[in-house]
Amino acid sequence: MNRVVLTGLGVVSSIGTGAGDFTASLRSGRSGASPITAFDTEGFVHRNGCEVRGFVAGDWIRTVDAGQLGRASRFSVAAARMAVDDAGLSEIDLRGKHGLISVGTTDGEAYELDTLAVAELAGTTLAGPEAHRTLPARLATEIARELGLSDVETETIGTACAAGNYAIGDGFDAVRLGEADFALCGGADAICRKTFAGFYRLGTIAPEVCQPFDADRQGILTGEGAGILILEPLDAALARGARIYAEVLGYGLNCDARHPVAPDRDSVARCIELALADAGIRPGEVDLISAHGTGTKLNDVTEAQAIRQVYGAEPPPAISLKSMLGHAMGAASAIATAACALAITHGFIPPTINHVRTDPECGIDCVPNRSVEAELDIVQNTGLAFGGNNAVVILGKYRADR
Repeated sequence: MNRVVLTGLGVVSSIGTGAGDFTASLRSGRSGASPITAFDTEGFVHRNGCEVRGFVAGDWIRTVDAGQLGRASRFSVAAARMAVDDAGLSEIDLRGKHGLISVGTTDGEAYELDTLAVAELAGTTLAGPEAHRTLPARLATEIARELGLSDVETETIGTACAAGNYAIGDGFDAVRLGEADFALCGGADAICRKTFAGFYRLGTIAPEVCQPFDADRQGILTGEGAGILILEPLDAALARGARIYAEVLGYGLNCDARHPVAPDRDSVARCIELALADAGIRPGEVDLISAHGTGTKLNDVTEAQAIRQVYGAEPPPAISLKSMLGHAMGAASAIATAACALAITHGFIPPTINHVRTDPECGIDCVPNRSVEAELDIVQNTGLAFGGNNAVVILGKYRADR
């Protein structure tokens, strides 16, 4: 089987767009939280979220008409273009190869559906471009159109908030088994009233900020964005002198389906074990965990218990990027995988911000408030989702002798 490496990444997020801005924000512990403007929040007591601001689709999308795309598709296509550019490739380099384009999502183009619903309530029926923007398959197919790729398989994976990691695992399998010469994979979602209202109804929207693993945490902030990675065989990357952010060592998936929303400790622990086994890694070799870390009471305790179940009483540091990014739904674990690769490359651990006092029931080192310099060899990235859909990806610093 091929060794698989990550050679390019594209990120659209509430704390920065592009690898450079995103890395700087991770180092500084920037918060993406602000009052939501993407939809009407009248009637909600809590109104903060983590929106992408200052993003101009035309700065990145060169071929397709960005005005014909939904909000999530614009994020997806722009992030894919960034990833290709970042890898030092062009669409010409990719057109002679067979590829996989796999994008995970929770809501697809629900933002556009919300827009249609509001128009219907106002007595206006939208058609044409507005209606076409609602198709979730376009998160992947429009990447192929943007890059002019025809010898590719495109797919959109809807495994909720772990979908980004599911898509990365799919891309990893395709490249390591030789079924694809490259994979563009990750996740994308747009903030929308539907999901905000759903979490609000569950009582899990935080009043101001997200505080994972904190004793006084009050819930999530919904977010948005995209993270798209380009994966290729190690031999091909070395042959063209590519920069290698990290090697994808393995991943694990499972679905316990024991409860619509509550995570299951044993199932989460089992998913971590599956990923470590696939990577050929022992727990003691892992230097950092990028946790799902939503900032809800139940999730954080359950996840911390699962971590200790696998790693013992003194697990590696476990951070939550959602303290900065909010919960970007299907994009969350993909953006986090990009962050893990950047942390490996640049030698630092991003912080868990907004932290005051660690919940004793969690009892983990979440690297509070300030990033720290660290040489990272192996990093675990965790994505957990409603319905018990779990996905864990293991990244490693590229070493010829691994």
